[in-house]
Amino acid sequence: MAQIFSPAADTWLRMSLLAALSILAGGTVGIVGFARSSYMTSTEFRPPQPVPFSHRHHAGELGIDCRYCHSGVETSRRAGLPPTETCMTCHSQIWTNASMLEPVRQSLADHQPIPWTRVAKLPDYVFFRHDVHIAKGVGCESCHGRIDQMALTYRAEAFTMEFCLECHRDPTPNLRPQDHITDMAWKPAADARSEGEAAAAHEGIRFGELTHCYVCHR
Repeated sequence: MAQIFSPAADTWLRMSLLAALSILAGGTVGIVGFARSSYMTSTEFRPPQPVPFSHRHHAGELGIDCRYCHSGVETSRRAGLPPTETCMTCHSQIWTNASMLEPVRQSLADHQPIPWTRVAKLPDYVFFRHDVHIAKGVGCESCHGRIDQMALTYRAEAFTMEFCLECHRDPTPNLRPQDHITDMAWKPAADARSEGEAAAAHEGIRFGELTHCYVCHR
């Protein structure tokens, strides 16, 4: 009986299987990498704003506390965006004729809020409260990064479910004293975990409940 397959058929079959597995593995890695890329997570992306507001200048160089503009961060679900009147507290006295601030002056004259483009935004199906996190000792830097060094604001973290769960499983490295909540440059005096554990005990954080689905999805 004549031989059906050539002597090289087995080699070609092995190479084909290896190539298929390589393509499958490479495709999986590529898809996961793309899903985690800054393009998909919007990290490092600086959206155009009606006014080129610089946190580096206001929060970093001038030392304005986050709560001066984001007044709801300690008392409500949302941190809030500052009303135009807050901006004009200073800019009715300084940089009064700056062309870049024309949208601010126009907003005040028209009694219409400045149409800022939100940078840090969670999906509608995620339940999140700023006041709870602030009250428990989570500093602004933990989620927003060194925003006091950003000339133009961008999203420092991807805000994925993994990011939130990693902190909810063990929040101690992200906890700090209440008087340093908005201090971007704060570092623990000794061991971060020890200070975090002390803060967790003081605030009565119950670790076993933080990863239940209902905590973030209601």
